[in-house]
Amino acid sequence: MANYPTNSLLGFRFLSCSFLGILLLTTMAQSQSAENIAEIWERKRLVNTMPSNLRHSILLKYLEELKAKGVRMQKVGESAFGRSINQIEWGKGPIKVFLWSQMHGDEPTATAALLDLFNILQLNAQEAWVKQISERLTIRAVPMLNPDGAELFVRRSSQGIDINRDALNLATPEARLLKSLRDEWQPEIGFNLHNQHHLTTVGNTIRQAAISFLVVFGDEKKTLNDGLLRNKYLAAGMIESLEPFIRGHIAKYDDEFTATAFGDNFSKWGTPVILIETGALAGKDESFLVKMNVIAIVRAFSLLANEEWKSLNPAKYDELPENSSGKLLDVVFRNVSVIDPFRIGETKTVDIGIIRERRRAELTQLTSIRRIGDLRQITGLEEYNAAEFYFVGRFQPPAVGAVGEFLIYKKNREVNWTSQNLEDEFPPDAIYSTGKWVKGENLVPRLK
Repeated sequence: MANYPTNSLLGFRFLSCSFLGILLLTTMAQSQSAENIAEIWERKRLVNTMPSNLRHSILLKYLEELKAKGVRMQKVGESAFGRSINQIEWGKGPIKVFLWSQMHGDEPTATAALLDLFNILQLNAQEAWVKQISERLTIRAVPMLNPDGAELFVRRSSQGIDINRDALNLATPEARLLKSLRDEWQPEIGFNLHNQHHLTTVGNTIRQAAISFLVVFGDEKKTLNDGLLRNKYLAAGMIESLEPFIRGHIAKYDDEFTATAFGDNFSKWGTPVILIETGALAGKDESFLVKMNVIAIVRAFSLLANEEWKSLNPAKYDELPENSSGKLLDVVFRNVSVIDPFRIGETKTVDIGIIRERRRAELTQLTSIRRIGDLRQITGLEEYNAAEFYFVGRFQPPAVGAVGEFLIYKKNREVNWTSQNLEDEFPPDAIYSTGKWVKGENLVPRLK
């Protein structure tokens, strides 16, 4: 366990009240298991829209559904383009908890998670574990802080400003609102909810970081106070709750202090923040990661409400591998013989690495070539052995930055590569387009 200062009130409590911790656990309502929360989410989730397809108008419909069920909410501000920004409130306890999502418009997972979360709490309001949360916590949340960016599915606001770097200048109405909500209410803990790149990896591994946590310091010296120490315990509990589902796919986000960022400044201003960054996991859709967020946040609420966090070991957070990048691509074609239409007769054998761009689920997937060459040090989430095929760029010659669209031909075929209408005159054996096989799906052998 980390060596925390023993003169801290929190440190003293942790070191000296084992008996009290046991007493608390036996006299208070027990937290729900992660498996139970997952099962409740499956039955009582509110959002049936893929998070990336959520627009402001859809969000408002879900908010109305929550309001009709008795969840308190109000309009608290507007975006630069006049879209409403709304705050949900639940519970009546003395511990003030504040959450916000989608300050980057193309990072939507936690918006859906917040809607599902409040639906679950409201529908289970008579359960002992929910009553305890309600009696101990007052929770406020702003889903979709950046509705203009969410409408276009872009990172920045309609003013072209990264709201998460606007904590000091306050040039955007969204940033001014977020700061005022914090300053007027003075919450004791904040949850800053984001999405990270889907190819982020856990430490030196090639495992995707499905969820990354960070206890956000409020200064460059990384000064640890009681609130931040408590957040380490809470993070440990959230990690523990997710391990049955995504063990090995949990990491720690980069903890470099960013002077203009909201999370860092919330902690500096007196609201210690936990950052949750949602990545991706091959074979799982967006909704699965919504469920992971709900499980983790419900766990944190329960830990705060029954003070069970005091019995946890913060080393589970401290020892998390840090985020890494550069080791994964979405698709790697190995041993590709590339036909260059401008140099007929010349071929080169390379590996080609493809990346899928972040897009709404309802839209056509865009791909681009990220790497070409010897990619033995790179792993693809999908890999194919193309040794028996020629690849031709469907719309442009394969090059870094070009679209990842290919016409694929068996090497034993006779093809006039100078044809002005190659795809029609010499139909390819396989076509890879918009991130998927549109022809010949099982022709090129898959390696993984």
